[in-house]
Amino acid sequence: MDYWVQDKLRSLEAAFTVEYCQAIDSVVDLIVKSFQQGNTLFICGNGGSASDAQHIAAEFIGRFLINRKGLPAIALSTNPATLTAWTNDHEFETIFSRQIESLGKPGDIIWGISTSGKSQNVIRALKIAKELGIVTIGMSGNNGGMLKEITDYPLFVSEQHTPLVQEIHVITYHRICEQVELNLFTKKVN
Repeated sequence: MDYWVQDKLRSLEAAFTVEYCQAIDSVVDLIVKSFQQGNTLFICGNGGSASDAQHIAAEFIGRFLINRKGLPAIALSTNPATLTAWTNDHEFETIFSRQIESLGKPGDIIWGISTSGKSQNVIRALKIAKELGIVTIGMSGNNGGMLKEITDYPLFVSEQHTPLVQEIHVITYHRICEQVELNLFTKKVN
């Protein structure tokens, strides 16, 4: 058991390079400015990444650590009527892009999460966002995979083992939520 914990800690330490931590800081600055301008953050992913998208939205709408006003964040996997109606009549690959096309506007942000970097519905959402002038954040293992070419703000790690990529993602977005909240509501940044 001790070896497993030490191995896990080494892997996490290897993921959080200086460059990756700087990318996290850039995303914090981006989201802070976007919220200050009254824009919306859209988040999408599949499976565990859909749950992560919902978790992120909940942290911004509710709170992370401090009581404060809510922030406009929407997880695109949370409306069963939209999801089932659209995918019943069209393909699953466009479920997020259709919502961005309908709801997004320049100045907004879309944060796409794909552990492999190959999720077609996330890729299509980021592509349509770029066409509409919406800034893209991509979060992925596999050095970004197919998200690499369509992401304005990359949060990519080289790790390919899905559970470890997901663990890195949780630490990453908790840090982002914490820092956005502190920047907007306390000005005390750790």
